[in-house]
Amino acid sequence: MATHTAPYARAVSVQRSPRPCEPPVWARGGHAQTCLAHLFGAGGEPLSTRAGGRRVEVALGDGDRLVVHAFAGSSGVRVHLFHGLSGDADSDYMRRTADVLLARGHEVWAANHRGCGAGAGLAAKPYHSGSSADVAAVLAASRAEAPDRTHVAVGISLSGNALLLMASEARAPWLAGLVAVNPPLDLARTSDAIHRGANRLYELRFVLRLRRAIAARQAAGLVSSHYRIPPRASLREVDELYTAPEGGFANADDYYLRCSAGPRLLAITTPGVVLTAADDPIVSVESFRSFPFPACLGLHVEAHGGHVGYLERHGLGARAWLPYALVHHVEVLAGLTRLNPSQSLA
Repeated sequence: MATHTAPYARAVSVQRSPRPCEPPVWARGGHAQTCLAHLFGAGGEPLSTRAGGRRVEVALGDGDRLVVHAFAGSSGVRVHLFHGLSGDADSDYMRRTADVLLARGHEVWAANHRGCGAGAGLAAKPYHSGSSADVAAVLAASRAEAPDRTHVAVGISLSGNALLLMASEARAPWLAGLVAVNPPLDLARTSDAIHRGANRLYELRFVLRLRRAIAARQAAGLVSSHYRIPPRASLREVDELYTAPEGGFANADDYYLRCSAGPRLLAITTPGVVLTAADDPIVSVESFRSFPFPACLGLHVEAHGGHVGYLERHGLGARAWLPYALVHHVEVLAGLTRLNPSQSLA
């Protein structure tokens, strides 16, 4: 059984992954990485229907529930995966990461946020970048079931911010470590950035999927108010018209102010890594350099990767680099290994 000690984790939390993300020539640049990685095969059967998995329903404090897909392992380490905006446990990056973790013998808890994936119809309230209580609820349910495991959490994009916010609130001080991937630490800045230039294409895709989710909640009678979200709305407008009132915020600005993890990083004592890319077109790398980091939290900036892209050159083709980097950080934080930059997990 792996054991975790805070001094060891603090000492290695800034260690980089075994190798940099060296993209193929056709996937250089932030937009190419961001788009092409999601067209790249996710691999494996969806986690929601995969043999060997079990469905876990987690009750939330307000009566809503969410669903986790849980898989067994032999390492004594349980890794909790949380997806990004408009995704679910079957999103490509979730499946790829789960595949590599399971191959290494680790347990996986792949969570669907409220109303997402297999949890559709079980929640009236929305999830958002400040859903730290929901993240904590999943972790608490997991620890109650398996207190002898070493627990590590990974949050992707929106969930990365929520995970960091949760850690700053000390909701799971027993957590062995955390990894936040491309987290929007400054929500106002990110909402402005995604509304500009080519990023508008990503924004319209997010808005389309959010409108469908809101409509489904309304059709199911889960939402008492009727929300009209214009097809060409910005994410800020969605947050102003829907997320803020349903989430208990005065408006979008209040939501962004109260839920941005950046200004709260120094309150974090859980060892961890924030992983991002210098060419992320949605979350500017400068936003990470705008906030002081605590000693226990390392900042890992890759030159290439886009927003949760990270395609790397592999022989004559390409493969996803992110799952291997995440496994590296998970295993170091869990105290399983002391990999140096010349070693490989592949």
